[in-house]
Amino acid sequence: MKPTYAMMTKMNIFFSPNKIIFGNGAVGQVGAEAKKFGARKALIVTDQGVVKAGLTKGVEESLKAQKIEYSIFDKVEAEPPAPIVDECGQLARKEKFDIIIGIGGGSSMDTAKGASLLAKNEGRTVDFVGFDKVPNRGLPKILIPTTAGTGSEVTRNYVVTDKTDNTKKVIFSEFGLADVAIVDPLLTVSCPPAITADTGMDSLVHAVETFVSVNATPFSDVLAIEAIRLIGENLPVACLKGENVEARYNMALATTLGGLAFSSGGLGAVHGLAYVLGTEYHLSHGRTNAILLPYVVAHNLPGNPAKYARIAEAMGERIEGLSTREAAEKLVPCLFRLLETVGIPYKLGAYGISKDALPTLVAGGMQFTRLFIPNPRNLTEKDVKQIYESAF
Repeated sequence: MKPTYAMMTKMNIFFSPNKIIFGNGAVGQVGAEAKKFGARKALIVTDQGVVKAGLTKGVEESLKAQKIEYSIFDKVEAEPPAPIVDECGQLARKEKFDIIIGIGGGSSMDTAKGASLLAKNEGRTVDFVGFDKVPNRGLPKILIPTTAGTGSEVTRNYVVTDKTDNTKKVIFSEFGLADVAIVDPLLTVSCPPAITADTGMDSLVHAVETFVSVNATPFSDVLAIEAIRLIGENLPVACLKGENVEARYNMALATTLGGLAFSSGGLGAVHGLAYVLGTEYHLSHGRTNAILLPYVVAHNLPGNPAKYARIAEAMGERIEGLSTREAAEKLVPCLFRLLETVGIPYKLGAYGISKDALPTLVAGGMQFTRLFIPNPRNLTEKDVKQIYESAF
């Protein structure tokens, strides 16, 4: 289908880091990039799994080559609790680090963003929840992903878990953008199949939700549809043959494109309904998005069949001779097949979640109605209940 771009009366804003360095072996540039900021003392923010896997060695060697002193904060946890982010920020301030280097998955990069900002702003990370509430620019930061999923290296927002009410909170700020994003596909080669699947589906959800968002822009459309095409072609290979460098390269590229897209075009109901699965049942962010994607898409199809048809085509479905609605309807079975191929169960019962949990899920999902606004179809509480029911 030939893409078209409707004339929009709204202003379109595109957010991106100052610099993106992409390519195999790119991690070797971190020392030289840090040097350009006059860095003398760097704080590497990561988790213990990344350290044990040896993925920080390239960063450490590059910093040593530039004679930059460094320390490692490896206390990052999945779905980072706000107190961990606060602790990292306090360390950065107290020890007078002059640059932050986040390496790992989305949790490590989000923690690095928070630490960068807290080093230059008084308060706790939860004090800045919402849009543009961070008053001052933080320490310079370089973000390096080791998974192809979150796109956090190129986005302005970061997510923390607020333990006081067991909810996820999002901080949006231009100061959250990386000064330099370094994307080295070789860092993802050792990523296990299950994590590859979860993070890859997370990337797909970003691109799909952005493409159909009512806040989509010409910029996000171009980036998102290419990300979808790359993921459809390469995620199964990356999961089933992890050492395939070409598939890893293309997945890293897709994630970067998707991150740039959703940073400007926004997300939707999949994310809104997925959060409660993470906070209540401790499933990874990527897994929760993956589970709910086909069910939300099935609900949304009438809201923008033309764009869902384009997504189906980008994912390899043959749509010649079909009506727009018929083409769009090929997408949901396509998504279920992809989940089966990469080994992700898509029924909630497979995770020990019983139908008795339905009221909890609905109540949790309704806390994120702000993410229903850009959704291509409106959602009522009844709709939310029906989507969760379909996932059992």
